[in-house]
Amino acid sequence: MAAIPGFAHHRIPVAEGVSLNAAVGGSGAPIVLLHGFPQTHLMWRHVAADLAADHTVICPDLRGYGDSDKPAETGPEVYSKRTMAADIVALARALGYDRFALAGHDRGALVAFRAGLDHPDAVAHLACLDVLPPLDMWGVMRGVSAAVGFHLYLMAQPPGLPERMIAASADEFFGHFLDLWTGDPQAVPADVRAAYLAACRNAVPSIVADYRASAGIDVAHDEADRASGNRLRMPVTVLQQDWGAALGYDAAALWRAWASDLHHDTVTCGHFMAEEAPAEITKALRDLLTR
Repeated sequence: MAAIPGFAHHRIPVAEGVSLNAAVGGSGAPIVLLHGFPQTHLMWRHVAADLAADHTVICPDLRGYGDSDKPAETGPEVYSKRTMAADIVALARALGYDRFALAGHDRGALVAFRAGLDHPDAVAHLACLDVLPPLDMWGVMRGVSAAVGFHLYLMAQPPGLPERMIAASADEFFGHFLDLWTGDPQAVPADVRAAYLAACRNAVPSIVADYRASAGIDVAHDEADRASGNRLRMPVTVLQQDWGAALGYDAAALWRAWASDLHHDTVTCGHFMAEEAPAEITKALRDLLTR
């Protein structure tokens, strides 16, 4: 069974009826690493093992993913990034940390972004890998170039149809992204790929709910922050593929609107950069922690 060597697994209550599965290892100043789609905490296996030499590294499965609880989508707030960010703050506190560094990839980066806005006293440093905030993401998706994000539109639909469509061919659906977005197929070995597919196959309703929230309530929360002038107060590092060149926008400028202390860089690899370029990602995180 795929696992992060030397890490212990914990189930930690973070909200009423919701516990998160988290792999925890190392010792020292805490850093929390949040996974993306269609993955679990295992995506951080290389980076986490390196950082654990001098940090306490906490790698949870997000609400609705992996071995964490998957509450029913009784309303848009259940899988809002605000709720999922509160989960992460509660998780860190349960482990004894009121303040921590936070890094997220893809969906996890959206949760990390929201945690930085909602909990600036808890998040000391923030890293977001290969995303834009929801408000900006929908703003740049237009015309035929938006076809690359077809899954965003599919999972934005009302409950019912997207869940049935995806569940009918779950391995093909989730496997499509593992194939399409991986620059180096060897970066996701067979056992890890199988773990990802099994986890996603068993979480279709909650994964769709997470995406549906980012087409509704998450955008509303971003709009409210933009209107009020709420910005990220901590040092921020953003690493992305060169999506701006491909889709016609200035990614760094979009992120500067949210963060004054920003380091933005492009990474030459596929989407799953923590698995494809772990040394580069680890160095970027270590550099962030010195700011």
